[in-house]
Amino acid sequence: MEKVKLPIKVDPARCANKRLDYQGVYAAELMPRLAESTQGIHGDIDASLSFGTDAQGLRVMTGHARAQIALQCQRCNELFDTTIESEFTYTPLRRDAEAPELPEAYETFEADEFGEVNLVEIIEDELILALPLVPAHENEHCAEGKYDLSYGDIPEAEERPNPFAILEELKRK
Repeated sequence: MEKVKLPIKVDPARCANKRLDYQGVYAAELMPRLAESTQGIHGDIDASLSFGTDAQGLRVMTGHARAQIALQCQRCNELFDTTIESEFTYTPLRRDAEAPELPEAYETFEADEFGEVNLVEIIEDELILALPLVPAHENEHCAEGKYDLSYGDIPEAEERPNPFAILEELKRK
């Protein structure tokens, strides 16, 4: 399958009205903040975007982004390759507009003076947010992972009677 370069800016209202879907790649050079946050980006960033209207009549952009990156393990200081992924849903707002009652999963973005949004910035932000807080190899692949030891077994917690069970009985009467 051929890798299609995605547009950098789009008009989300027009795209939502036409129910457009985009699937393709962004060049790693377009995301300098992600490159600074990692030890390097391997290849292009894969992204898929769908524009449409939800049940409330809000214009929405849903998407998925994936990047192959190198990180430095915080246990052994060696580099390792990993994949980061992010799924997101956005709805556009006009400048100085008050946000309507939005579903919890929706984020908002403001369009510029031409009604366009920068998709590269949005996807770069999402991938930065998907970075692990403490990058580390899996224990079996890390030189220092063998030192992560636990001694003994944690005992199962005993079942205790609920002290408020008597209140339930009173409530039923």
